[in-house]
Amino acid sequence: MTNIDAAARRFTGAVLRPGDAGYDTHRLGWNRSFDARPALIVAAADAADIAAAVRLARDRDLPLAVQATGHGTVAPADGALLLTTSAMTGVEIDPHRRVARVGPGTVWADVNRAAARYGLAGLAGRCGTVGVTGYTLGGGQSWLSRTYGFAADSVANADIVTADGVARTVTAHQHPDLFWALRGGGGNFGVVTSLEFRLLPIPKVYSGMSLYPAERAPAVLAAYRDWAVTEPEAMNTAVLLIRLPPAPAIPEPLRGRRVLAIRAFHPGPGGSEILAPLLAAAGPPIADDFALRDFPAASTATNGPDAPPMPARQEIEMFDALPDAVLDAVVAAGAPDSPLAFVEIRHWGGAMDDPPPDAGSAGHRGVPFSVLAVAPYLTPDRTAADAALDRLMAAVRPHATGTSFLTLLTDPARTRTAFTPANWARLTQVKRAWDPDCVFRLGHSIPPARKASS
Repeated sequence: MTNIDAAARRFTGAVLRPGDAGYDTHRLGWNRSFDARPALIVAAADAADIAAAVRLARDRDLPLAVQATGHGTVAPADGALLLTTSAMTGVEIDPHRRVARVGPGTVWADVNRAAARYGLAGLAGRCGTVGVTGYTLGGGQSWLSRTYGFAADSVANADIVTADGVARTVTAHQHPDLFWALRGGGGNFGVVTSLEFRLLPIPKVYSGMSLYPAERAPAVLAAYRDWAVTEPEAMNTAVLLIRLPPAPAIPEPLRGRRVLAIRAFHPGPGGSEILAPLLAAAGPPIADDFALRDFPAASTATNGPDAPPMPARQEIEMFDALPDAVLDAVVAAGAPDSPLAFVEIRHWGGAMDDPPPDAGSAGHRGVPFSVLAVAPYLTPDRTAADAALDRLMAAVRPHATGTSFLTLLTDPARTRTAFTPANWARLTQVKRAWDPDCVFRLGHSIPPARKASS
């Protein structure tokens, strides 16, 4: 690159090149599987910095990567312009309109705390350290999604910078095609500088996690498969085989132990009665932490302590039904000596399958089950972790739908599987209209539709 020093003077925030102090700190995301080496890092301080970075990437034909927390990183930003928005935090709650407005670097923990002061909550990510904007643009599957739908559908408006470097406000009435595409299409259509979304009156949540000996997994998973299809929309649940971390929040005798866990999230009282048949089938617990809590505490109790940054690989598959072969594969993958951090079966549907008339582009709203597995790379040799994950996926994929959720998908080669065919076709048309040169092409890339031949 030439004249980079002149370009750097356009920015209020830091501009970093390889070798500069702070370069390594800014380039790293949460998933340390990627040792990205961007050509240039712009640590945006405001919306003007974001617009200038987009124009610089476009003018220099540089790949552009956007990163706040790094949780959603699915491809290295090697040789790219890496735009970090981590410094652009901030939460504004309007309790009368029941909306939140956040900066692009805001994480869910900040929103949860701010909204809870008014008895409100958003359709938050499971981990408090997840960035609000990336999660929401990818669709956003919350602990409350069976009850209230996708987080993307709660977006009221967004201030963004499009591929031409122009700042725009996008709503259902201003650039409606772009507004539809943003809400589920990921980072393909612009960089968010401010996001406003609706909140819900949820002062208390029945939530938590109960733990059982891993040996009960075959019976409990079979019971969950049958019970889940009867649970009302108000209940949100998952069952998983998990190795408990050696964290202070975990009781000493359970640290590092492989257990079966039942997680549940129900807005307001009444959850214990709904969950009772499943808990009875599971038998006496090793530990039981279900209680009525405020939303921030409920999120932590259900998900457990947030994991620190680490190298890891994640895989997801969706299912219309869970045959015995899938349950058997999950049990085998969750064996005591397994290198996987966890294998989870989760029930979806409910309000997700009943979208509002103005719903965004998030796809596969009616698929009821998923199997999600994470393999942490705890040593430089990744062979054992990859082999365990590959065996699980090979066993379950013959029974899967072949679809996915973009927020939970880490393989860019499978981006198309996160959308219905109709939504994919429409997204490519919007891409051609707003980013025909693919300025936003790193990660989960949606290509522009080809022009019709004459």
